[in-house]
Amino acid sequence: MPVNRNALIRYKTIDKCLQNRLRRWTLQDLIDQCSEVLYEYEGIDKGVSRRTVQADIQVMRSDKLGYNAPIIVKERKYYTYEDPNYSITNAPISDKDLVRLNEAVGFLKQFQGFSHFRELDTMVQKLEDHVHSRQTQEQPAIDFDKNLNLKGLEFLDPLYQGIINRRVLEVSYQSFKATTPTSFQFHPYLLKEYNNRWFVLGKKEHWENIQILALDRIKGTRPLVNAPFRHNVDFNREEYFKHIVGVTANEGSEIEKVKLFVAQSNAPYVLTKPIHASQELVEQLPNGVIISLNIRLNFELERVILGYGNSIKVLEPSSLARRILYKLRTAADLYEEEKKDGEA
Repeated sequence: MPVNRNALIRYKTIDKCLQNRLRRWTLQDLIDQCSEVLYEYEGIDKGVSRRTVQADIQVMRSDKLGYNAPIIVKERKYYTYEDPNYSITNAPISDKDLVRLNEAVGFLKQFQGFSHFRELDTMVQKLEDHVHSRQTQEQPAIDFDKNLNLKGLEFLDPLYQGIINRRVLEVSYQSFKATTPTSFQFHPYLLKEYNNRWFVLGKKEHWENIQILALDRIKGTRPLVNAPFRHNVDFNREEYFKHIVGVTANEGSEIEKVKLFVAQSNAPYVLTKPIHASQELVEQLPNGVIISLNIRLNFELERVILGYGNSIKVLEPSSLARRILYKLRTAADLYEEEKKDGEA
């Protein structure tokens, strides 16, 4: 049963009154108190009706919200709790509320690593522990994509602080091709998550093109207090990502029309989850569909195409078709070598 804000204020007001056993509370006293609190908190000056407060008491007495409040009437006039220690704030959490709390914990945990939410860490842990201890055997309704072994999350906050405070950072970075880390000045502009990995976009000192750093390759960061920050006046986030899949923009490359044939076995997946926002259905065939994309070619697009295996074929441009064919043949060669080793 959903509870609106005003009703919740009234329930809490009635609860507070009935806990105060130094005073005897008539129905009119409860009405006046609810009206006063609503005016104080919400600016509602029309007061509360007798019928509304009577209905509130019935809801509190019932199991609709899980309160089951032991409200009694003494001398046919004065309202109080039969149990002097009762309060709706001590009421047990319902099964539905536990499910909702579990989903909320899962959502809040996605923001771990940011100091902006650091004050929530303890609360989330306590809430998670409480939910777990009270939880039923039902499975959660939401399961977020996550990688618990993902490296580099400890740099989310320093990079985030560098972005919002426009602070130059000294970054120690080691790409997959490098044997040792290198250090350089970096002007961070944007944090970007793609395919369950984090990246930071910005500019190196004396470089004009946007650089993309994977957080799992960062070895350390250090703020440079006195270094002047290069503002990202020429960086437009929406334009940068508008014509790409993933994070690699290949600045200066042309936007090309990519045509793909998708076999019928995978056509529904591609049509319901487009590869790119520019995707259009060109032709419906008996054995599949032809789609088009207006896009810059990059590594991430190739990975998506290769992920569909034999269910997708590049029709245009020929340069992309040749690259995909080369990679598929190389992959096939790996199996051929394994087959030969097995026969030897």
